[in-house]
Amino acid sequence: MFDVLIIGGGVSGVSAALLFGSAKEKSFMADRKIGLIAHQKTSSLQKAVFNNAYGIAPGKLGSELLEESLAHLSESYPHISQIENEKVLTISGESGNFIITTNKNSYQSKIIMIGIGAGNPFMIEGMENYIIPHKKAAPEKNRIQLANNDHLVTEGIYAIGTLAGHRSQLVIAAGSGASAAADILTLWNDNKPVQVHDAVKE
Repeated sequence: MFDVLIIGGGVSGVSAALLFGSAKEKSFMADRKIGLIAHQKTSSLQKAVFNNAYGIAPGKLGSELLEESLAHLSESYPHISQIENEKVLTISGESGNFIITTNKNSYQSKIIMIGIGAGNPFMIEGMENYIIPHKKAAPEKNRIQLANNDHLVTEGIYAIGTLAGHRSQLVIAAGSGASAAADILTLWNDNKPVQVHDAVKE
């Protein structure tokens, strides 16, 4: 049983996983089990090149960034489980006991975060009732999002990145994943606001 299972190994999903990983020393994180289904094949980053993203050197390829971000997560926070080469097919159950079925396995999680992009059609069964047209994408692109209130789709399920209705910009997607992760950390901290910062030791 995962405490949180993140679906999607792109910008928003990995950003969320990194924040969870960096919070490992918090008292409320003891024994928390975090997983990332790191499917990247359909990520829009595969064909991207970045010249306008904060903190990223000009000319960086999105395909490189995808690989490097998972390596960063693995090296810095090895306690975060990375599940590779699996694609989520269905979500069922309820908050506290979701069942996530992939093309290879089945997992249980108390909370789910979904960050697989805004492509149409949306291929995860069980989420059909939440699909709406994307509010910030050009209509001719036929993009979708999951209806949500500040990332929360329904109890225990969060949409992040473009799937939450944000614009398709790397820094926006990264902030969305981190923001939703901080909300979950706050939930675990008895609703006391949480930020996670590292500092240079003096």
